[in-house]
Amino acid sequence: MDKRKCLLLGDYTHPRFHPLQGVDKQISEILNDLLIVQCSENKKLLLSEHLAGYDLCIAYNELWNETVSPQQTAGLLSYVSGGGGLIVLHTGVSLAKRYELAHLIGGRFTGHPPYAPLNFKVMEHDITEGMEDFQLDEEPYRFEFDPFTEKTILLEYEYEGERLPAAWCHSYGLGRVVYIMPGHHEPSFRHPAVRELILRAATWAARIPR
Repeated sequence: MDKRKCLLLGDYTHPRFHPLQGVDKQISEILNDLLIVQCSENKKLLLSEHLAGYDLCIAYNELWNETVSPQQTAGLLSYVSGGGGLIVLHTGVSLAKRYELAHLIGGRFTGHPPYAPLNFKVMEHDITEGMEDFQLDEEPYRFEFDPFTEKTILLEYEYEGERLPAAWCHSYGLGRVVYIMPGHHEPSFRHPAVRELILRAATWAARIPR
């Protein structure tokens, strides 16, 4: 049987904060047994005709100062609603500058306090079954949730006495979406819990039998 394929999108040339270099290697290693990972910064790959060949799309795009085109937006929406799997990692939430993609992802980024050691609490779901709480230095991203999507929280983090969402999942049409906050830079992807979470999220989103 041919190995399933995954498209990882990010920025090599002009990233402001989150280059794909290094992260691409970590993701490819994490998913090595499940999927062949193709890495690219070409946003045109979001068009329907290109996405159709992939079982999973992982967005690590850095689009704080720009948005994807209406055609690329429509491509990603139709890919997921038609049954594709989508994982949005950390900075990939910048796709949600387009309201249609905020709805797809389930929320949008509102800002973050400085990078800090954070305690992550694992919530109950098939993806996280058997995983334990962990600590990681990370950017404490804050989100405004889209009220229309029924999300299951996978991770929460503690910050100044408050517990805030750090990962969630939901279905969208026939497809599945997972958002994972940890992923500021390459060291984040070396943490065993983050690696395990990405592997399980990929298995769930792409409906790969376990």
